[in-house]
Amino acid sequence: MTRKPISIVPSTHKDPRKSEQEANKLAKRLRRLVGDAIVDFGMIGEGDRVMVCLSGGKDSYGMLEVLLALQEKAPVRFELIAVNLDQKQPGYPEEVLPAYLEARRVPFRIVEQDTYSIVKRVIPEGKTMCSLCSRLRRGVLYRVAGELGATKIALGHHRDDILATFFLNFFYAGKLKAMPPKLVSDDGKHVVIRPLAYVPESDLVAYAELKQFPIIPCTLCGSQANLQRQVVGGMLRDWQKRFPGRIESMLRALSDVRASHLMDRKLFDFAGLAPTGE
Repeated sequence: MTRKPISIVPSTHKDPRKSEQEANKLAKRLRRLVGDAIVDFGMIGEGDRVMVCLSGGKDSYGMLEVLLALQEKAPVRFELIAVNLDQKQPGYPEEVLPAYLEARRVPFRIVEQDTYSIVKRVIPEGKTMCSLCSRLRRGVLYRVAGELGATKIALGHHRDDILATFFLNFFYAGKLKAMPPKLVSDDGKHVVIRPLAYVPESDLVAYAELKQFPIIPCTLCGSQANLQRQVVGGMLRDWQKRFPGRIESMLRALSDVRASHLMDRKLFDFAGLAPTGE
C-alpha cells in the first residue's frame, strides 16, 4: 500500500490580514536568523555550490526555502542543488519531492540506496536505529557531494537539535559536545554547514504550516517511541514553556566557553597554573 505524504493543514479561523502580517514577519525572522548564522560562521562564500540535503521533513524544506530567498539578495553568488536519499522505506512516496522541486525550479538529484534493509537487519527490534542510519546516510551523501562537486553540504538541524545533542552527550555520554554549525568531515574532504543553527523548531513548524510543505514522515527513527532524543526534546520544550528565555540563554552559553572554569586538562593547563602577580 502506498503511503500518502502528510500535509500540514492551516487554521481557517484567522483574520487574513493578520495572518499575512504574521507570515511576513515569520519569513523575515527566518531569513535574518539563517543569514546571521551564515555570516557568523562563514558558512557560504563566493562561488560555493551548496548541496541541500532534503529529507522531506519540515526542517529541510524550511532550510531550502530560506536559502532560495537569501540566494536572490545575497552579496555573494552561490548555487543550490537539492539532494534526497531514497532509502527504500516501504511505501515511500517517491514522486513527491521531484514534483515539488520541479515546481520550484530547483536543480536536484534523487539518490536511491537501500539503507533501510541494512538498518532493519542489523539493529535488533526495540533498539535505537538512529546511529547506524545516520552513519549510512552520511556516507552516501558525502559520496554524492563529491560527484556533484559540492563545496558545502547543508543539513537541516535547528537550534533545538543542537541543544538536545548537547544534553544527550551531557547526560548519557559524559561529554560537553553538541552539533557544530560548521565542520569538516573526518576524511577532510567535505564542509558541512547547519544554516538553521539559530532557528527555533517552533518557527519551522509554523513555517511548514504556512507554506503547506508536502511532509514525508520517516518510518525509521521517526517511528520509534521513547527515544532519548525525544525525552530530551520534551524537557527543552517544558523548560521553554515554564522559563521563557532559558533556551536562548543556553544557546549563548555554547558560544561563550571558559576552559579555565571547567575541568578538561587537555584544554587548560591546571597543573602549570601559578600566580603571576598581575
